[in-house]
Amino acid sequence: MTAAEDGPTPPRQAPFVVDPYPTLARIRANGPVSILHSDEGLPMWVVARYRDVRAALADPRFGQDARRAQELADRRVAGVTLGGDMVHMLNSDPPDHTRLRRLIHGFFTARRVAAMRPLVQRITTALLDELADRDTVDLVADFAFPLPMLVICELIGFPPEERAAYRSWSTAILTHGDDPAAFGRALRELTEHIAVVLRRRRTDPRDDLLTLLLAARDQGQLTDDEIVGMVFLLLIGGHETTVNLLGTATLALLRHPDQHAWLRRNRAALPAAVDEFLRYESPVSMATLRFTTAPVDVDGVEIPAGELVLVSLGGANRDPDRFPDADRLLLDRGDAGHLAFGHGTHRCLGAFLGKLEGEVALAGLLDHFPALALAGTETDLRWRNTIMLRGLESLPVAPRG
Repeated sequence: MTAAEDGPTPPRQAPFVVDPYPTLARIRANGPVSILHSDEGLPMWVVARYRDVRAALADPRFGQDARRAQELADRRVAGVTLGGDMVHMLNSDPPDHTRLRRLIHGFFTARRVAAMRPLVQRITTALLDELADRDTVDLVADFAFPLPMLVICELIGFPPEERAAYRSWSTAILTHGDDPAAFGRALRELTEHIAVVLRRRRTDPRDDLLTLLLAARDQGQLTDDEIVGMVFLLLIGGHETTVNLLGTATLALLRHPDQHAWLRRNRAALPAAVDEFLRYESPVSMATLRFTTAPVDVDGVEIPAGELVLVSLGGANRDPDRFPDADRLLLDRGDAGHLAFGHGTHRCLGAFLGKLEGEVALAGLLDHFPALALAGTETDLRWRNTIMLRGLESLPVAPRG
């Protein structure tokens, strides 16, 4: 078949997008911090060593207020969009962050999440049963995406039939550098959709997060914009991490048949294995952009006040000074000290839910498709075109080998 018949060849992906770890290793070796420049010339300090990353994540001198970060960027380079148009608890600082997080914390406790296991199991089984008779499937589109999206829609109280639109909007927003016009359009459409659903929910209260948020607004604890921002964060953040985890974990098993065989023999080790998958390929490779509110000493190097800072979770989780043989996948490593969910005040609120989804989903794959194999070649795989996330655009597999 000719190239013309196949359609246009997709553009070659940047080496860092395909495999960021050699670059992150060089950054760690260069010193405690490095300075990189965006395509627009915006300087950003990068922290990638485990102990420095962990310290930075817990240091209140690294601010996350999106509006202040954008102001700092605007002073240096005109026309740079950092993507923080929607303000929510992930890109805000105390006391706003504390107030917003406290409102929904109860929905994500270990006890409440544990009670969701039957729901996650039902969704997992139903999705895998639908794939059983196919010769090939896209594990990302057909399983890794719909599973967490259906779960988060149930938790928030959002219509799951719109999940394809949610995925499209999420991708455009998180890869805003690729197409600023698409970013603006997606942000507007998603905001409008959230507003419509909120109006409907006011007349139909349920035991979900939307109803809780509306009640909080009526009590003066939230503004209308904060409700939209909260739903925006939960809808996108509530599925993106798990999508990436399931895709990269499955690929890791296919790349490491010895580890795949070990996990099939040691099913009780799944919770610890999920931690190793999270360490090995951190779904969020780069934490939310930070800035220094005062001078900060990072292992002998001072970052002045008012500087933009990238904190590399992926770099920290591959630091050989913290994890021996860090570039190897070792499902019996027995070390849950990874920073894939962050650390400190902004540690991922959905960590328990993400781990539960990972355990149930991977157990389902092992049960349903013990001979699972990659369909095609690894060179054809496409990775999400963003330094923030580490995930596959698609993963073609043969369920029966």
